[in-house]
Amino acid sequence: MADTAAPAPAKKQFVKPEKPDEDAYKKGLAEKEKEHSAAQEKLKALKAKIDLATPNNKDSPTAKRQQELRAELAEIRKQQAAKKGSKTNVMDQIKKLDEQLKARQQEQKTARGRVPFKNVEEVDREIARLQKQVDSGSMKIVDEKKALADISNLTKQKKNFAGFEQAEKGIQDLKAKISELRKSLDDPEAKAMSERYSTIQSELDAIKAEQDEAYKNLNSLRDERTKAHAEQQAKWTALKEFKDAYFDQKRAYRSYEQEAFKARRERQEAERKAYEQKKRREIADAKLEEASAKAYTDEIFTAEGLIRYFDPSALPAKETVDTSKFAATASRTTDDSAFKGMKVVKKEEEDYFAGTGGKKGKKGKKSKEAAATPSTFNLSIGVIEQLSQLNVEAPASQADVPAVVEKLKEKLDFFKKDQDRKTQENIEKAKKEIEKLEAAETDGTDAGAKDTAKKPAAKNQQVNGSADAEAELTQEKDAALDAAKELEKASIEDKDQTATA
Repeated sequence: MADTAAPAPAKKQFVKPEKPDEDAYKKGLAEKEKEHSAAQEKLKALKAKIDLATPNNKDSPTAKRQQELRAELAEIRKQQAAKKGSKTNVMDQIKKLDEQLKARQQEQKTARGRVPFKNVEEVDREIARLQKQVDSGSMKIVDEKKALADISNLTKQKKNFAGFEQAEKGIQDLKAKISELRKSLDDPEAKAMSERYSTIQSELDAIKAEQDEAYKNLNSLRDERTKAHAEQQAKWTALKEFKDAYFDQKRAYRSYEQEAFKARRERQEAERKAYEQKKRREIADAKLEEASAKAYTDEIFTAEGLIRYFDPSALPAKETVDTSKFAATASRTTDDSAFKGMKVVKKEEEDYFAGTGGKKGKKGKKSKEAAATPSTFNLSIGVIEQLSQLNVEAPASQADVPAVVEKLKEKLDFFKKDQDRKTQENIEKAKKEIEKLEAAETDGTDAGAKDTAKKPAAKNQQVNGSADAEAELTQEKDAALDAAKELEKASIEDKDQTATA
């Protein structure tokens, strides 16, 4: 395993774009759409005028309207033809009289336009005024002649007023005749059709007049249409660019969030791997350090201590050293006053401690005799535990001590002879465990708290900060737990091999 952890990847830097303002976008969009709609309406109006000035364009709204009106006129004429019958002559008379009426009215209007006076009274007053000036004798000859000429002309015009009155009377007579004829044709349905006919005809005349006027300005209308079309396109382009800018900004902000999320996830994954790698390295270092220590060291110290305890002369004197945790001394202080005077017996002699209140007989007598001879051989609990650790049965009496010492010497001799082999075996085993940890790291088979979902929880992935401390602590605890399990497993295997030996 590498001695040092892999360097953390360089933190990616992202320039946070400005978040688009949706309210400002909606407000600006409404203004742009309003401007574009106004430009469209202006262009539409100009196109309608051009269509109006183009008679050959049968698809224009105006041409279609004309066709509808003319068709309606034809229908009215058809219905009226069915109703005419005897009224045809009356209608013709009305038409002729109407034409005469219009002609006389025009003549009367023209004739009256030539006369500066409205009636005969005004003419008489002017003649009287001029005659008074002439009669005064104060006028020059030239002015007097002019005044006399004016008086003569006014006298003639006075006679013409009589003709005006006669003509006006003739006009009124014509109107009366037309009115009488119309009364004779007083049919409500026919009247309604006639009124509709007149309305349609007036509308057609208005359209025709509008077409004539538009045709005169056709070129200028086309120029205005071109200009309006360019303006409409400019408004449309501005509207499209405004929308595109908003959505580009929105996509940029979303992309930033995604990239920032990805960077945080990569950083957290790298930190997790680095942390787990560090824990594995610590475990490997601890296992290798433990395996490199001399094997059976504690067992040798314990065996030598027990031998000296039972037979101080069995081993040469040893310099005072620090007491090992497995040295032949009591590992804990125990009150053994209750055990003094009692004999340590083997498992098959447990009946020595059995109660004697049962059946009476030979066994009861033996028990009493044995109890009457108390043993004076005592062992502390610590010594018994250390003998058990070396898988040596504790002596039941002083007579068993030599055999126990011999077993301890055999154990001690085995430990010393097998020490180098066992040490190397422990080292090899530790190396295999390290290789196993490295393989687990490479394959990614180790378990633990990982946020591997497509969209990790919000507490593990903060937008403008690091991951949640609680989530990271959970991952650290899982990694430490894995390491502890591996170390415990290795220690149990070592103990099993020692017990077997």
